[in-house]
Amino acid sequence: MDLAKVTSRGQITIPIEIRKHLGIKDGDKVLFTFVGNNVVMTNASVEALHEAQNAFAGEAERLGLKSEDDVVDLVKQARAERSSDYQCV
Repeated sequence: MDLAKVTSRGQITIPIEIRKHLGIKDGDKVLFTFVGNNVVMTNASVEALHEAQNAFAGEAERLGLKSEDDVVDLVKQARAERSSDYQCV
């Protein structure tokens, strides 16, 4: 367990072990959320990645993608469609 002192400006120094555990580096943002009567601090970048993963959950199955080759083919198809939209006439 680590303690941090709150300054008169409401600032704290996050203990090194906590920063290492959360992968927080200089300039990173942290996210504070309430969980019951507790506050949980997380690395904001990691949380954003988890939200994106959750948003895309099930999309591969919905699109019928079963392998990495299927994904590569879908990307090639999208690129071909996009490049044909920008061809000069």
